[in-house]
Amino acid sequence: MLSELKRRKLKVAVITDYFPTSVQPWAGHSAYQTLLRLAKQCDVEVFYPESVYPKVFTPRSRTYHSLDRTYEPPGLVTHYLPFWAMPVISRPLNGWLAARAVRKQVEAFAPDVILSYIVYPDGYAAVRVARRLHIPAVLTAIGSDLNRISGSLVKRMTRYALRRATAVVTVSRDLLVTARRLGARVERSEAILNGCDTQKFRPRDRLSARKTLDVPLNQQIVLYVGRLDLRKGLIELIEAMAALRQRRPKVHCYIVGEGADRTLLNDCVARCEMESHITFVPSCSTERVATWIAAADLLTLPSYKEGCPNVILESLCSGRPVVATNVGGIPELMDEASGRLVAPKKVDQLTRALDEVLSEHWNADALADKHHRNWQDVSDDLYAVLEKATGITDRS
Repeated sequence: MLSELKRRKLKVAVITDYFPTSVQPWAGHSAYQTLLRLAKQCDVEVFYPESVYPKVFTPRSRTYHSLDRTYEPPGLVTHYLPFWAMPVISRPLNGWLAARAVRKQVEAFAPDVILSYIVYPDGYAAVRVARRLHIPAVLTAIGSDLNRISGSLVKRMTRYALRRATAVVTVSRDLLVTARRLGARVERSEAILNGCDTQKFRPRDRLSARKTLDVPLNQQIVLYVGRLDLRKGLIELIEAMAALRQRRPKVHCYIVGEGADRTLLNDCVARCEMESHITFVPSCSTERVATWIAAADLLTLPSYKEGCPNVILESLCSGRPVVATNVGGIPELMDEASGRLVAPKKVDQLTRALDEVLSEHWNADALADKHHRNWQDVSDDLYAVLEKATGITDRS
């Protein structure tokens, strides 16, 4: 078996719904970028278990039966495989349902190893299918899957998946501690920090980027890129911007992204009378995000919890300083030489940090030189884990 594997590419089946779709082509960015590069070394196919709700029970935040299952992100063979579920009610069963949805197709692919992103339900499904096929399973935890476990039954399933996995990878050392506390074996778990596309995210001329975006050239731009989720600290950001406006009349915050909390955020903007200083921008392509970062004076991420947020790396590789909360894996990505770290939910600290960073001169090239980890680095590290999991140590 091992000698045969040494003569051919490793076959990797990826079970995850943390991945681009026809509706959200920007979703699962870190997984997609890593797998795109892994596919140069391995035979990779992605199996996306899609939970489908009955129309009457579909939340407004979801689009009923909206995925185009013929959609295929460039460079990767992808199978979108539906299973029926119910909001909240079926969550403890979703791991089993996802496993049942993908099992036949994964078995037909005949992989050497199964890789998953998100521990539950995807990692749980990966472990179940891998045990049936008598092959190893490697689970990747991204942050919210371990930091926000919903309910005791889901926690039991998460623990089961972590204990039974051949190997567990986390996107930060902080998250690795959590994974091990929940059951991941010390000798079979490690942290692999995210990277970014250093060809797209690099120092660029700020004024040219602003002209491309058609935004005022004389603004002091504070940028947020991510989900419109209150747990990202966006209420605190709006309140901090209101305080900052008193001494910086040209400051303007652009919030790039979409999410279920948009209405609440609009209300907060109105309450703070910040309509002329805060602009919401729809989610956009990676290339467009790179232009927004180039146009900004700084990027901010005042989240309550995080794993290893790509957008911080993207900003630093672009030579733009960051103001973020000292939670999760963020302190592993940056320090005071790259911006400012503040406590979560502290508007006064956030206001002061934004003001300080806007007051300083930042050397874009020096910031970018210090932060240059790319997706090929991530792929290489993951490939080593997959090889170890399959018992392969020498492949020509």
